[in-house]
Amino acid sequence: MNFENDKSVNENSVEDIVQRYRPELEKITPYLRWLKDNASHEVAQSYSNSDLKSMPFPIYDSNLLAFVKAAQTTNLIDRNYVYTYSRNRLSSPKDELMFIQDAQITDIDDLAGILSCYILQGMTKGSKWAEGVRTGVLYNVVKKMDDLVRFWGQETTSPLA
Repeated sequence: MNFENDKSVNENSVEDIVQRYRPELEKITPYLRWLKDNASHEVAQSYSNSDLKSMPFPIYDSNLLAFVKAAQTTNLIDRNYVYTYSRNRLSSPKDELMFIQDAQITDIDDLAGILSCYILQGMTKGSKWAEGVRTGVLYNVVKKMDDLVRFWGQETTSPLA
C-alpha cells in the first residue's frame, strides 16, 4: 500500500490510520447499500454460445464492475494480501467473516488485505467478485472498515447502509 504519513501525527497511531483510510474509503462506501442488498444473490451470469463453441465467460452486474473499478483506484489494494491470510489463518469465507466481525482499528490493514484478495483474484478468477458479494464478505469488510474509521475519527454522520 502506498499510504504516506504526512508527519503531523505519530505513524500508525489511531489518528494516522483514520487520516490515511478515510479518503480511500470514501471512494467505495457509496456501494455499501448495493453490496448489502445483493448479498446472497447472483450478480454474475455465465454466457456461452454452443453455436460458436466458445468458452463460457461471466457477465457481471454493472454496479459490481463500478465497485471493483472504484476499489482498484484506491490505495487499499495490496498485492501482499497472502500474508494476511496466512498470518490470521483465513481459509474460507466463514473464517473471513469471523475475523471481520472481531476486527479492531489495529487490524485495518488486514481488512484491506481481505478486500485485496477478492479484487485481485477476481481479475483472473471469474467467480471471485460474485462470490465476495454472495457470501457478504465484500459488504462486511467495507462496512467494518468504514465503521472503524468513523468511530475512531469521532464522526457523527451515519453511512448510507
